[in-house]
Amino acid sequence: MELGSYAEYAVRLVNSEEPGRGTDALTSLDELRRLLGAGTRAASLAEEADVPRLRAVRGRLRGVFESAAEGDQVRAVDLLNGLLVEYPVSPVVSGHDHLDEEGRPRWHLHLADSAATATAAYAAPAAMGLAIHLTELGVDRLGICQAAPCRNAYLDTSTNRSRRYCSDRCATRANVAAYRARKRQEAPAAGGGAAPAAPASAEVTSRG
Repeated sequence: MELGSYAEYAVRLVNSEEPGRGTDALTSLDELRRLLGAGTRAASLAEEADVPRLRAVRGRLRGVFESAAEGDQVRAVDLLNGLLVEYPVSPVVSGHDHLDEEGRPRWHLHLADSAATATAAYAAPAAMGLAIHLTELGVDRLGICQAAPCRNAYLDTSTNRSRRYCSDRCATRANVAAYRARKRQEAPAAGGGAAPAAPASAEVTSRG
């Protein structure tokens, strides 16, 4: 696995909560294990105490995305560095599952699965992946969806740094809302104001 792909761990954790909609998918041990992934070492280590711990990590990761989206690159990096210090990774060289045309290992860096807690097992690669994504592509590649009330995080991998929404669904919803807003603004102008007076030929004079 490319180390940068671990950045998706961060996105998945941040988006387990939707503040604008008042929803949270990380309130129990069962929900935590679903997030960590069935059969993973992190899931096997999970205990009740990991729920509030990982929710705290989630809040800090959201701070990274929100700071980046607001253009405060220094704060985004400071917050991420804090997580990297608190949840260090143990890199190892691996290649047994990746062979070249001649059957030789394709050596690459991998993260050792040796964390003592489920929180560390998830937070460490999430922070490292986000750090690699940030340093290779730029802080401005971390975003927060602009389709209210959605506040989901996303990684911008577009060629022209143009992404503004977390999904096609949110992009469509935002475009429809913008279109309807334009139509509402155009409606009064199209109406032309007060109705014109009736023509003289239509008036009836009463004679007594």
